Amino acid sequence: MNWDETDGGPDARLVDSSADGEDQAIEAALRPKDLGEFVGQERVREQLDLVLKAARQRGGTADHVLLSGAPGLGKTTLSMIIAAEMGAPIRITSGPAIQHAGDLAAILSSLTEGEVLFLDEIHRMSRPAEEMLYMAMEDFRVDVIVGKGPGATAIPLELPPFTLVGATTRAGLLPPPLRDRFGFTGHMEFYTAPELERVIHRSARLLDVEIEAPGAAEIAGRSRGTPRIANRLLRRVRDYAQVKADGVITSEVAGRALDVYDVDGRGLDRLDRAVLTALLKLFGGGPVGLSTLAVAVGEERETVEEVAEPFLVREGLLARTPRGRVATPAAWAHLGLTPPGHGGAGTAQGDLFAG
Repeated sequence: MNWDETDGGPDARLVDSSADGEDQAIEAALRPKDLGEFVGQERVREQLDLVLKAARQRGGTADHVLLSGAPGLGKTTLSMIIAAEMGAPIRITSGPAIQHAGDLAAILSSLTEGEVLFLDEIHRMSRPAEEMLYMAMEDFRVDVIVGKGPGATAIPLELPPFTLVGATTRAGLLPPPLRDRFGFTGHMEFYTAPELERVIHRSARLLDVEIEAPGAAEIAGRSRGTPRIANRLLRRVRDYAQVKADGVITSEVAGRALDVYDVDGRGLDRLDRAVLTALLKLFGGGPVGLSTLAVAVGEERETVEEVAEPFLVREGLLARTPRGRVATPAAWAHLGLTPPGHGGAGTAQGDLFAG
């Protein structure tokens, strides 16, 4: 079971806003503690295992690590595993929290030898802090500027060797000078259904939940290839099974529970279906402009573009074209509708809204 703690991204809307300390404790308990427990990402796991074993044999710190991929695939979990495998403490922060070079200098100067610094959403770090990080990663040194104007003085500050683990959901936004300073780069892929079933069975054991194989398969099929979502859906299905059934998660119980939470058989939620329904019923399948589509579903343009569209595109239900958004035949089939010109009701007004 592997997932990130970072809020935001395509799947943030599945988070229960009332989550409290107990929920966070459950999430922490479900995290794998070493690479042997980590499910999926075999290639990254194999490569990372070699990097860490070699560093331990040399008696030094591990190379800096960059992990990229969609939210919820295990970047935070892997950073914690790196620290555990190296027997080192871990410091966790994020790019948006570091807006000034002084913020980064304060963090770096307080690190101990061998410590792991996990920097989430590293592509959102400010440019001055980013330039300071170059020297820190290569030479384990930073220059602290004291004073202003002509009288300003740069004081070199030596840093103990440390391992930086950077995580990003948008690797393309990282400048090449920063990306090239990482000794190991791993890209996290979406999980297959069998891998998610393994995640769900492991989490069910830790949560002391009785689940049948078809029930795990039902949850896995609606988890959008993401372990974080699989575990959250498992907990919601557990609640349903506890209240509405005998506590055992079967395929039927899982299906009914996920229907209650508006998660359909392909993992689409309310917003996903609203976008598809508007695109098909109001605009005849498109093309339609993003702004017009967002108004039609009552959401901000950024919400539709960054929250709903990535999954719909990945599922082959929606296409982005220069003229606007277009529904695919799979989208019509998924909602049980007939495309215009195929004997069913439809509208050809989509061209009016392209752009």
